[in-house]
Amino acid sequence: MKLQNLVLGMVMTNVYLVRNESNNEMIIIDPADDAPSIARKIGEMGGEPKAILLTHGHFDHIGAAEELRNLYKIPVWCEKSETEVLADPRINLSASWAAGVVLKADRTFSDGDTLEIAGFAIKALHTPGHTEGSSCFYFPSEKALFSGDTLFCESYGRTDFPTSSGADMMRSVRRLLKEIPEDVRVYPGHDAFTDIAWERKYNPLAE
Repeated sequence: MKLQNLVLGMVMTNVYLVRNESNNEMIIIDPADDAPSIARKIGEMGGEPKAILLTHGHFDHIGAAEELRNLYKIPVWCEKSETEVLADPRINLSASWAAGVVLKADRTFSDGDTLEIAGFAIKALHTPGHTEGSSCFYFPSEKALFSGDTLFCESYGRTDFPTSSGADMMRSVRRLLKEIPEDVRVYPGHDAFTDIAWERKYNPLAE
């Protein structure tokens, strides 16, 4: 796996480009904003995008999704209960910042599904809390977890938005820290990277 991180948008969202070095196929995770910059980096990496994966539907994680979907003719994936967030500018918070954004996913997944994309076997984990359909993407073979706005370095996502739940967030974070091996690297939706071993020691929601 070759990984490229871009920090884009008004709230400095982590956008991830994940390329399979065996076939040059690529996955775009949370295309926050500035589709031309993302496309330029994809070109530099020499990758062929196959899908867009969304950890959740807030505006700061989906701003470039429509343009990139049209550019590369690839599907957008989200957890099945997150479609309402994508479809409602009030719930996805875009109406509070600028022009409302509406996005329709092409495909959905459920907790525990294995997504076979770009030559990777990706385990989709439904981790509600930040939003009802928030999810994480676990690449077991690569020891990588893309945690969106669920698990941060020594922190976790906000729970004061529409469809958020503090109780769900606690359960979701504790599930990740219990089920994911300690040597797995964590790539969150904002700020610094971390790993499961560190979060088991220092995350405020760790048991």
